[in-house]
Amino acid sequence: MVQPNDLLAVLVDADNVPPAKIGAVLAEVARFGTASVKRVYGDWTKTNLSSWKPVASEHVIQPIQQFANTIGKNATDSALIIDAMDLLYTRRFHGFCIVSSDSDFTRLASRIREEGVTVYGFGERKTPAAFRNACDLFTYLDVLEEAEGESTSAVLARLSGTRSSPAVTRGSTWADQSGTHGFDPTANHKLSRI
Repeated sequence: MVQPNDLLAVLVDADNVPPAKIGAVLAEVARFGTASVKRVYGDWTKTNLSSWKPVASEHVIQPIQQFANTIGKNATDSALIIDAMDLLYTRRFHGFCIVSSDSDFTRLASRIREEGVTVYGFGERKTPAAFRNACDLFTYLDVLEEAEGESTSAVLARLSGTRSSPAVTRGSTWADQSGTHGFDPTANHKLSRI
């Protein structure tokens, strides 16, 4: 059962998450516990990540530098994965929050769960199903601000027993029998595990 004082590690892939969403992510994370470690990974020498600087400072997120020594390689992803495993083996954390839309973190999420630790995923709609399904709970970034009305008790009730049930994804498109399509940002839908 989730407790407010559960320690969480928040690991952010700056290459795949818009900095404008991190405040909403951290507000959501606070519903699951205390973010005692907050890190954002990227090659900070690149100008496309410059918008992260004020956001990281405002939210006291430690930027982790990883140079892109070779074009096309995922050096930043590797650094995040190595740090996650180091943190996992401290056995201090009740949960990991992986903030990325990248399928490269699928095995990481699975491995963390093998240790009995909860994995909360956050990402954009383009996030591959494999990563979403590897998390205990995956939340689309675009629904965070829209779903402010969901109570903490509703979140806790939804999360109880997640070890044996499929991943839950917040926010989903739907189609009724007449073929009408829509979007419910607060819907919780069970997904099959891969």
